[in-house]
Amino acid sequence: MPWLTILMAVPVVGAVLVALTPKGNDKLAKQLTLAVSVVVLALTIAMAVQFSPKGDRFQFVETYDWIPRFGVHYGVGVDGIALVLIALSAVLVPIVVLASWHDADAPTAKRSVKTYFALLLVLEAMMIGVFAATDIFLFYVFFEAMLIPMYFMIGSYGGAQRSYAAVKFLLYSLFGGLLMLVAVIGLYVVAGKNTFMFPELIGAIQDPTTQKWLFAGFFFAFAVKAPLWPFHTWLPDAAAQAPAGAAVLLVGVLDKVGTYGMLRFCLELFPDASKFFTPLVIVLSVVGIIYGAIVAIGQTDMKRLIAYTSISHFGFIALGVFAMTNDAGAGATLYMVNHGFSTGALFLIAGFLIARRGSPHIEDYGGVQKVTPKLAGVFLIAGLSGLALPGLSSFVSEFMVLIGTAERYMVPAIISASGVVLAAIYILWMYQRVAGGPTAEPVKEFKDLNGRELWVVAPLIALIIGLGFYPKPLLDVINPAVDHTLVSVQVEKFTPAIAEKGAGQ
Repeated sequence: MPWLTILMAVPVVGAVLVALTPKGNDKLAKQLTLAVSVVVLALTIAMAVQFSPKGDRFQFVETYDWIPRFGVHYGVGVDGIALVLIALSAVLVPIVVLASWHDADAPTAKRSVKTYFALLLVLEAMMIGVFAATDIFLFYVFFEAMLIPMYFMIGSYGGAQRSYAAVKFLLYSLFGGLLMLVAVIGLYVVAGKNTFMFPELIGAIQDPTTQKWLFAGFFFAFAVKAPLWPFHTWLPDAAAQAPAGAAVLLVGVLDKVGTYGMLRFCLELFPDASKFFTPLVIVLSVVGIIYGAIVAIGQTDMKRLIAYTSISHFGFIALGVFAMTNDAGAGATLYMVNHGFSTGALFLIAGFLIARRGSPHIEDYGGVQKVTPKLAGVFLIAGLSGLALPGLSSFVSEFMVLIGTAERYMVPAIISASGVVLAAIYILWMYQRVAGGPTAEPVKEFKDLNGRELWVVAPLIALIIGLGFYPKPLLDVINPAVDHTLVSVQVEKFTPAIAEKGAGQ
């Protein structure tokens, strides 16, 4: 069964059906979008059940000639790393659809409601495709195609500065993508294999200088997408101006393509260059961890604060990737998933608050927990996960990254650990100002979470708690893929991954 093709085709067909719904029948467009996203989630679960962590590295493989003259294929397949990220996308989209039920009706929207939800489904297909692609040219196509629906979602449905934020997002991403295209073409020419298939290109480039130049092209594009400091400046504007649901997918999934690309392509295609540039990347990662956290502390806008926390978290992920140990690599991959859930929950809750108050500024709130205890409760849990409290999902991944990094680079690990302390400051101070203290007069009129909003946040809170106590099912899928990656890079294996030592107990 062509699982991956079906997973991409279903949301595309759904987007067409949503676009063809009668004008003015917005409820039907929303219901159809939700139904399609739930079907994609069900299919993803069915596919994941059939995945064998001990089987072939890439499973559910499909390969068809696309442009035979240049060796371009429609090639898709997943290993454990790609599988968990596709699952992350499939989980978040129906949640975002529910959360966006009223966002598309905002007075700032220039386009129709059905266009917004059609764009959501197109974006879902692109996200699945970029993680599933095993042909590097196909990966590049999806890498760039993702920009289109997100650009329109920000530019047409965002806040007051939406046009500026959308254009800045697009220009940064296109510039990074252009350098990647040059590197992709260079890889094809130098390898001389008349193919873009990733498994066949592993080990094809032996010259160290050539590896360094090609690595630079790929890495720059991924660093911008991630975003890794100092290529991060587009993210706070884009996340702050995007509708809450679009911000969830932007930071929760799209940005993971950057760190996924580092782990998948940079390490395996250019192992010698990866080792050469590792000190530089580790420095950038550590600076990003500290910088993102410090700047987050000074933010007065909730969504910008959450965006800067993500810059800090992406520093942890990049650190785990380039530490090149099993624990750090598995922790970085798990962090990509856990960050999507915890930061996604924070963006959605911030959206709920902004919808009630009409302002993203923290100073306009106060005493929320006295008026809306359910809303304040889920806000606290999501925030505590963001600061990596033991027992919640982010702790496991952050701990694995730091332990794995310390096996090779003790000083960067120690410095990075200070990011945990800074995280406690920016999360708890934000919560105190929003939910604690005297109740602001406008807050007294707030209503607690309604049924739809509970359906939005409940799955994320359940995953945050469940993966905090029992991450083993995900780690069992991730570990073999990370081990295979490090073998390809010819990195000496240190210790078995934490999951094998009983992290899931």
